[in-house]
Amino acid sequence: MTKLTDLLDPKNDYVFFRIFSEAPELLIDLINAVRADQPPIVEITLLDARLTPERITGKRLVLDLKGVDERGRRFNIEIQVRHFPFWIKRAMMYLARLYSEQLNAGTDYQQAQAVIGIHLLDFDLFKGEPGDDDNALWRFVMVDPRRAKCLEDTIEVNIVELRKADRLGQLPERLSAWIAYFEHWKEDDVMNNLAHAPVQKAHAKLRAMSAVEEECYWAEARDRALSDEVTMLNAARREGLEKGEQTARHQTALAMLQDGQLDIPTIARYAGLSESEVQELADGRGQH
Repeated sequence: MTKLTDLLDPKNDYVFFRIFSEAPELLIDLINAVRADQPPIVEITLLDARLTPERITGKRLVLDLKGVDERGRRFNIEIQVRHFPFWIKRAMMYLARLYSEQLNAGTDYQQAQAVIGIHLLDFDLFKGEPGDDDNALWRFVMVDPRRAKCLEDTIEVNIVELRKADRLGQLPERLSAWIAYFEHWKEDDVMNNLAHAPVQKAHAKLRAMSAVEEECYWAEARDRALSDEVTMLNAARREGLEKGEQTARHQTALAMLQDGQLDIPTIARYAGLSESEVQELADGRGQH
């Protein structure tokens, strides 16, 4: 199978942002492919589509696209390659903010339109529960589970698990073509056999973008920024765990000291501390 080794990754969120912000018709097709069971949108106006060096290299974990369709509904579109804790809560917070931003001072609540999230994930979000492994396309709305009554014109979340969708291969042809683009963009044989014209146009834009040195620089800069962010988060998490373990050891030693039945060396051995650390705890306890 022929490999196109010099192409940028369309899942790099800088690359994703550039391609779809410059060709809104491709974004419309992608949205309609994800929401194929809903009335299609015909127009989208992007909000804050400017890319500055600060946005590319900043500490936000994602560059998302925001837009408004012809009905006034707001969309938040993102691609996410790294699974991190509380991703769902973060995504919901973004959508809630997009909903509340519609209500400026003096605005009638009746004018508020639905907010729709389109989230393309390059990892399996749902797994381990019955039905998780057989589905890769999810649509969540606010609904009363007892009566299946839906609150319209509020918040809708659409999630596509790209890798799982590629494995299952059971989605409609148009969405399957987009998934192949994101998962097999380097495989020339696969890409040449995709008949969906918008995907071919996106791939042509990817080829052109990959040939521009400055674009490659910013895509790499974005990767570095995200890697730095993940490294800092992991370091903070490890530090927190280490502090928690240290606190637990101190509490164990203090309990043994309180009991008064064991000597310093024995307490140090059981608590996982040095004898000097236990002695300091003992001295500090005697001062209170």
